[in-house]
Amino acid sequence: MVKNPLLPFVAALFLSLGACVDYTAPEYVERPVGEIYNDGMDTLNTGRFREASAIFDEVERQHPYSTWATKAQLMAAYSLYQNNDYDDAVVALDRFIQLHPSSQDIAYAHYLKALCYYEQISDVSRDQKMTLLALESLREVSARFPESKYARDARIKIDLTNDHLAGKEMEIGRYYLNQGHYLAAINRFKAVVAGFQTTTHVPEALHRLTESYFALGIDDEARRTASVLGHNFPGSDWYIDSYETVENKPFRPVKEKSWYEFGSDEKKIVHIKTPPPQKDEDAWYKIWKSKEEDAQNKPKSTPKGEAKEAVMKPAPTDRWYKFWKPPINAVAKETPPQTKEPPAKDNKAAPAKENSPWYRFW
Repeated sequence: MVKNPLLPFVAALFLSLGACVDYTAPEYVERPVGEIYNDGMDTLNTGRFREASAIFDEVERQHPYSTWATKAQLMAAYSLYQNNDYDDAVVALDRFIQLHPSSQDIAYAHYLKALCYYEQISDVSRDQKMTLLALESLREVSARFPESKYARDARIKIDLTNDHLAGKEMEIGRYYLNQGHYLAAINRFKAVVAGFQTTTHVPEALHRLTESYFALGIDDEARRTASVLGHNFPGSDWYIDSYETVENKPFRPVKEKSWYEFGSDEKKIVHIKTPPPQKDEDAWYKIWKSKEEDAQNKPKSTPKGEAKEAVMKPAPTDRWYKFWKPPINAVAKETPPQTKEPPAKDNKAAPAKENSPWYRFW
C-alpha cells in the first residue's frame, strides 16, 4: 500500500487550524426566567439586536414550558427583524406559527413575516420574487385576521405591492414596444389592465395599447382603446397623447415663447404684440439718413399741367439727442392758445418770459 507523501502535511494543517478555533460552548448558568427575559429586553432597547436574540433563545432553552418561553420566541424573531436578518427571522416566525397556532399573538407573527418579505422588495428592474411572497403573506393577514389592528396596514401595503408588480409589467411592455415586438408588448399591457385595475399604471397601459395597435395598423382597435381611456380618465395627459396619435394632429395649445427663451432651438410661434413703427417716423437711434432713404422720401415729379398741393410736414425739433439750438425762425412752433391774464396792479406791461428749451444750458 503506497502512502501519500502529502498526508502528514495536511494533517498538521488541520491540527493547526483546529487549535485556533474554540469549540467550547458557553457556560450554562441557570437563572430565573424573569431575569433572563428582562435582560433580553434591556439588550434590545440598547440596539444590540443580535445579542438580544440569543438571550431570548436562552429563555426557551432553560424554561421551555413557561409562558415566557412563547413570548421569548416571538421577541427573538423581532430582534432578528430589527437587525435586518430577514431570512433568520422568517425561519423563527414559521416555527412560532407551527408551534403556537392558537396564540393570541399569532396575527402579529403573520404580520411580522409579511413585513420581512415587504422590506426586501427591490426596484422594478430586479426580480420580483420577494414582492410576490410579500403579497401572499399580506393577503393572508387581511383574510385571516380582518378585525385585527394589522389588517388595515396590510391592505394598504397590498395596494402598494400590486402597484409595484404592475410597474414591473409596464417596464417589460415598454421594452418590447421600443424593440418593435408589438404583440409581446400588447400582452404585457393587457395583463396590467386586466390584473391591476386599481393601480396608477392603467392609463399609461391603455395609451401604450393604443400605440401598439396603431403601429400594427389596427386602427379600429386603437380607436376603441383610446375611447376606453377617454371614458375612464378624461382629464389625463395619456388620453391627450392617445388622441393625438389616433387623429394624427396636435391637440395641446402651442406655448408662446417667453422673453427669456432666446437660446432655445425649438420652433415656437411668437405673436408680435407691439405694432411696427410708422414709415414717416424716424427711430430714436437714427441720427442721419442714408442716401437711399432720402431718395425714397423725395416727392415724385408730377407731369406738366397738373398742380399738386404739397403738404410739408414740419420737422420735429424736440429730439432728445439734439443738444444745440436750432436756427432762429427755422421752424414755426405751434403756440398754445392764449388765455386772458388778470390785469397787473401797475399799468406797466409785464416783461415777456423767454420760452427757453430744456436743452439749453446757457
